[in-house]
Amino acid sequence: MTAIKHALQRDIFTPNDERLLSIVNVCKAGKKKKNCFLCATVTTERPVQVRVVKVKKSDKGDFYKRQMAWELRDLAEVDAKDASKENPEFDLHFEKVYRWVASSTAEKNSFISCIWKLNQRYLRKKVEFVNVSSQLLEESVPSGESQSVAGGDEDALDDYQELNAREEQDIEGMMEVCEYAISNAEAFAEKLSRELQVLDGANIQSIMASEKQVNILMQLLDEALSEVDTIEGKLSSYEEMLQSVKEQMDQISQSNRLIQISNTNNGKLLDEIQFLVNYMDLSKGHIRALQDGDLSSPKGIEACINASEALLQCMNVALRPGHEKLMAVKQQQHLFTELRDTFARRLTNHLNNVFVHQCCTHFLLQYLNVSYLWQGHDQSSTLSQHTAELTLPKHSPLHRDLLRYAKLMEWLKNTQREKYDGLSRTYVDYMTRLYEREIKDFFEVAKIKMAGTTKEGKGNKFGKTLALWLERAFNCFPSGAPGLHGSSGKLTGSTSSLNKLTVQGSSSRRSQSSSLLDMGNMSASDLDVADRTKFDKIFEQVLSELEPLCLAEQDFISKFFKLQQHPTLAQVNSILVTLRKDMVRLMMNKIFQSIETELNSLIALGDKIDSFHSLYMLVKMSHHVWTAQNVDPASYLSTTLGNVLVTVKRNFDKCISGQIRQMEEVKISKKSKVGILPFVTGFEEFAELAETIFRNAERRGDLDKAYVKLIRAVFMNVEKVANESQKTPRDVVMMENFHHIFSTQSRLKISCLETERREAKHKYTDHLQSYVINSLGQPLEKLNHFFEGVEARVAQGVREEEVSYQLAFNKQELRKVIKEYPGKEVKKGLDNLYKKVDKHLCEEESLLQVVWHSMQDEFIRQYKHFEGLIGRCYPGSGITMEFTIGDMLEYFSSIAQSH
Repeated sequence: MTAIKHALQRDIFTPNDERLLSIVNVCKAGKKKKNCFLCATVTTERPVQVRVVKVKKSDKGDFYKRQMAWELRDLAEVDAKDASKENPEFDLHFEKVYRWVASSTAEKNSFISCIWKLNQRYLRKKVEFVNVSSQLLEESVPSGESQSVAGGDEDALDDYQELNAREEQDIEGMMEVCEYAISNAEAFAEKLSRELQVLDGANIQSIMASEKQVNILMQLLDEALSEVDTIEGKLSSYEEMLQSVKEQMDQISQSNRLIQISNTNNGKLLDEIQFLVNYMDLSKGHIRALQDGDLSSPKGIEACINASEALLQCMNVALRPGHEKLMAVKQQQHLFTELRDTFARRLTNHLNNVFVHQCCTHFLLQYLNVSYLWQGHDQSSTLSQHTAELTLPKHSPLHRDLLRYAKLMEWLKNTQREKYDGLSRTYVDYMTRLYEREIKDFFEVAKIKMAGTTKEGKGNKFGKTLALWLERAFNCFPSGAPGLHGSSGKLTGSTSSLNKLTVQGSSSRRSQSSSLLDMGNMSASDLDVADRTKFDKIFEQVLSELEPLCLAEQDFISKFFKLQQHPTLAQVNSILVTLRKDMVRLMMNKIFQSIETELNSLIALGDKIDSFHSLYMLVKMSHHVWTAQNVDPASYLSTTLGNVLVTVKRNFDKCISGQIRQMEEVKISKKSKVGILPFVTGFEEFAELAETIFRNAERRGDLDKAYVKLIRAVFMNVEKVANESQKTPRDVVMMENFHHIFSTQSRLKISCLETERREAKHKYTDHLQSYVINSLGQPLEKLNHFFEGVEARVAQGVREEEVSYQLAFNKQELRKVIKEYPGKEVKKGLDNLYKKVDKHLCEEESLLQVVWHSMQDEFIRQYKHFEGLIGRCYPGSGITMEFTIGDMLEYFSSIAQSH
């Protein structure tokens, strides 16, 4: 079995990188015995794979071949049949059960033991062993060949080492020399043992032969040791000679080290002195500039800026450890503190005076302008006339003068935060009062222009206007402002002519609350397009004036108070960026706190004058909001205009809802025909106006939604009026109004109403056909009744050619009926019908000819139907109508021309 195992390992498993661990000679149970081998193998590469391989001899019997292989992990059960008695049979349960009979019980037990060990070592899923004795599973298989094959114990599996190629060739060569190597292993082993003894003897003799050479080598080593002793003696003498030199060099080195330490200390002391002199010394020129520098001239401001920056550098210098204990440093720090406080007080007082002076100058300039106008040829100038150009005063000179102090404000912000905050509040207070008056006057003028009237007429006196301006000027400053003590109390009692703006109504102007119903009863001239255009220009002018004013002020605040965003600040500290934006927003909200209120008031006035103004305001406001957001989405202007846009959108929605509500409340006179409903023409004019206003507008979507709401309301209320109409037939109301709606939508080409356009056309066509059929009716009534009877007989089963044999429907009866409708009577009936239709239809829509032509087509259709029945039911009778189709066409044409 060992020889077979070796042959199988060499021929089958070594080429596949596998090791053969156990082998058993078996045959299938219950069949003719065809021996084969079951082999337990493991792969030599990791991860290790364990297999059970079936091997059998070839048909010629000269070599073995691999027939089948199973993975051990697929083995579910091993059944040894009997645990107490020796039995060579066993079963292996893979996907199906394989029943085997081993050549001996010992081989079977050895193979099962090997399978159990492989299962315990390599598999997580344990194989179930049935009818196997526990002793067999716990101990190695004893003795001889089986033990060597199975491995004996778990460690034996790893003790096996495959021969390399050279070893394998040597063994094969030896076995070829000894032909009996395979058949008689004991004789081959004895031969190998004898050859090994011969080799060992040869090795011993070789060692003994080299003894002379070893003695020569030992003699050479002794001579080398004596030479080493000689060299060591000389080295010792040299070391004693150098010892004295070493002591002298140590003394020199010690002296040099002390000198070096002294030089180092002196250098460090000099560096400290130079550091303090360079960074803690402020020039006399800077000290003079901080104490007495001129803060009103450009040179003085420049000198103060340089001095303040130098002072800030001296105060912020990072002192080294121990510097703060030096008396000179303490004195310098005390001097710097005094200079900082002194200059901060001077700067704060000066900027306070600048604020007051600039605001006073602004009002004095306005006063001089009013005085100049009064001294001219127009002594009736009022505030509204003085500011009739509708512009806001520009503060660029003020900003330009104050920006000279921007660097000083930054210095104050970094050194004296309380004074900086105080100046910020002071500036905001002054500018709030200034802007509040300017904005209020500006909006009052805008309201006057918008309403087209003023409260006061000619004859206002200059004294009253002057008192008004002086009152505003003094009220803009606190009572403690320099040079203004006690002045404000003397100017009470004067009132502004613009604070009580009222809109005067007159019979010549249109209603202040427009509606689609109003518009339906007005001509194009009554719509006062010029007034709407004027309002649009005024509103645009207001927004155009506010936008640069707010942006300029926000830009100034950011620069002057150093609140602008640094390019790299967003990457360094996002919280600081947010705080700065919040500060700018708070200051702007305080300064321009009246803008949103005034804008809402102006919007309310415009909406009161004409609710359609909300269309203009929505477009203009949306455009300015979009522009402001592109410049700075977080700006005050963007936020404020966005808030006002909400109000405008609400007014727009309210306007649309109002139109729909007024449609629902419409009342039609019962004594007159309806015609085109006022809200239908009103929708047309609304759409024309809206398309003009919203061309290329950002808020087109809002208009489209309004269109849908309005047109659905128009549809619903047209049907409502048509159902309630008593004078005019329902079909006429529906036909005329939906024709007008369809024409309007086709002309304006409003894409969002394409569905409604098709629906309007469908309704118009249906009601036109219905009206024609109902109005035309049966102009040949007796003839209609006759042929209805004929069709009834045919429907009952009478053949068409046999209808003439019916007593009530014979040829004589047909001729009697036809004679009652000569051409003259037919024309007379059609003329009466034309007059009836003319009374029903309105002139505005001009549908009379369309309806008359449709009636002509319907009459001809009925005529052809009668002719067809005569031809089918009375063939060969020669019976015809008293008039022809040509006669009918002539009747319809002459009647239309005569009217």
